[in-house]
Amino acid sequence: MRIFITGSEGQLGTVLRTSLAQAGHEVAGGDLPDWNMMDGAQVEASLRAFGPDVVLHAAALTNVDYCAEHPQEAVRINGVGTYNVALACREVGAQIVAISSNEVFDGAADRPYEEYDPRHPINPYGRSKAVAEQIVERFAPDYMIVRTAWLYAPGGTNFIHKILERARSGGPLRVVTDEVGSPTYAVDLARALGQLIAIGKPGIYHLANAGACSRHAFAEAIVELAGLDTPVEPITSDAFDRPSTPPAYSPLVNVFAAALGVEMPHWREAVAAYLDEHES
Repeated sequence: MRIFITGSEGQLGTVLRTSLAQAGHEVAGGDLPDWNMMDGAQVEASLRAFGPDVVLHAAALTNVDYCAEHPQEAVRINGVGTYNVALACREVGAQIVAISSNEVFDGAADRPYEEYDPRHPINPYGRSKAVAEQIVERFAPDYMIVRTAWLYAPGGTNFIHKILERARSGGPLRVVTDEVGSPTYAVDLARALGQLIAIGKPGIYHLANAGACSRHAFAEAIVELAGLDTPVEPITSDAFDRPSTPPAYSPLVNVFAAALGVEMPHWREAVAAYLDEHES
């Protein structure tokens, strides 16, 4: 299968390129500075030149605090950029697989969010991703929307890297207890996406590592599994002054992909695998 990845040089895009190529797919992609999803003509030309069966749309503005401070830019990039990709997919007859976020939900639920629960974002990043989802639904005739959450990938900086860096330096660890979600290892996500793409059935899917935890419990697990004894102090989010307000409770449950046989490991198992592969 021929797969074009937008945002191919980002942390997720890099993992996707490796995983999908190893699975035998022919993979190409585009990313800044040479490829810009805001340029609709360039997007369509690059897809026509490659002739993809599937476009895996991972490009996005994902800095949630920056989005909170620049809400119109967030909608312009995540919304209009997705519009350009969706239209180009329609023109070349490719299926779009658009990566979305748990932050399209408000965090007020009393159970993990299922795929067809109503969207109700409470911050500008979540709103921009909800806009992107609606654009895909409206303009892409053949689509998958895949929501994930609390993503971490090899390379660069992520939550696990920050926790380990601070723990190993002897610095204090203070992590919030009142934000609950689904930590997700990008390698597991890429593997599951490959399975889902091979099946090819349209719809909305949740692909996150199984289970849920608070940020505090996530940090405690990282420290424990890394063999460190640094204490992790529980605090609440009102101790931090930050531009964006994350949903307090936004775990994702995989219903529709699981019905197709696509499942992901538990989040603790994924953290152990990440530490073994990248932090040992």
